[in-house]
Amino acid sequence: MKPEKIGFIGLGLIGGSIAKTIHRIYPEISLIAYDVDKKALSLAKKEQVISTVYDNLTEDFASCHYIFLCAPVQKNEDFLKKLSSFVGKNCIITDVGSVKTTIHKKIASTPLAPFFIGGHPMAGSEKSGYKHATPYLLENAYYILTPTSEVDWKIVQEFQQFICSLGSIPIILNYQEHDFITAAISHLPHILASGLVNLIKDLDNQDEIMKRVAAGGFKDITRIASSSPIMWQQICLTNQEQILKLIDAFIASLEQIKTKIASSHENFLLDFFQSAKDYRDSLPLINSVSLPKVYEIYCDLVDEIGGIAALAKILATNQINIKNIGIIHNREFQEGVLHIEFYEEEALQKSLLLLRKHHYTVYER
Repeated sequence: MKPEKIGFIGLGLIGGSIAKTIHRIYPEISLIAYDVDKKALSLAKKEQVISTVYDNLTEDFASCHYIFLCAPVQKNEDFLKKLSSFVGKNCIITDVGSVKTTIHKKIASTPLAPFFIGGHPMAGSEKSGYKHATPYLLENAYYILTPTSEVDWKIVQEFQQFICSLGSIPIILNYQEHDFITAAISHLPHILASGLVNLIKDLDNQDEIMKRVAAGGFKDITRIASSSPIMWQQICLTNQEQILKLIDAFIASLEQIKTKIASSHENFLLDFFQSAKDYRDSLPLINSVSLPKVYEIYCDLVDEIGGIAALAKILATNQINIKNIGIIHNREFQEGVLHIEFYEEEALQKSLLLLRKHHYTVYER
């Protein structure tokens, strides 16, 4: 069933991108939004993505089939009491936060429980705000759903199908499993990246030589440290238990490798780096050669028959050799649906000009 009306509480990068995606695919669906950011609301209205904007949460939201909570994680919880009077089988609440435990626990003892489906689109960017939202951010991205145990399965399936129709790949998990997984693959890496950046900053000399020559491995491993400090502060406070477990596990792992380096344990060190290389190389679209410069771009692309072939033909016709090409499914901090690698800088630069000439939206790393 296609909803007639959908509401958004918060219209930043994720909320704005979901709204733009819905508007692109279902222009007949009425979208309404509330946000404290008046500029975001004004821009969304000007672009005709949002039909009606609000400076407070009114009863008009009660007529929405879906309401997306897209404010910061802790702010979302403040809206629950107000929303409890809206919910029912014709009004389902979902969120987009990267931590699910706190909101699920808040909802457990409220009338919201039978009508709440947690959500986490695995897409995003280091940039924030509605002005950076795109109608293709969800394309072929994993979208985790964490319904409460009280939600009717038919409602879950209906929402799952709706998310799938937006071009995403829905995966259903319980909220505890979700939080442990995201703490491992997302939250801990961000803490480590920020910790390493701060360590280098503190160790650098007055001439900032480390900062000046930083490249290669340092820039690759710390790129995500440029993400929103407020967002990561809230993630650490709301997913504290799982993050602390993983920090303890990482400290134990670091102590082990420290001991092996101190004892010059050749076999262990070789196995340590070989195991990491093998696992990293098994991930989609990675460069198996150690530390070369990677020539890559990311491109918005509609998931339709012949889409990749058409783009590849443009490049091939202009004698541009592609090293690797493929869809990115987990794009929490990477813009663009399609990832393309080249062998040399010249091919990359030529491709940027060609694809933009053909009206593709292309992002450089």
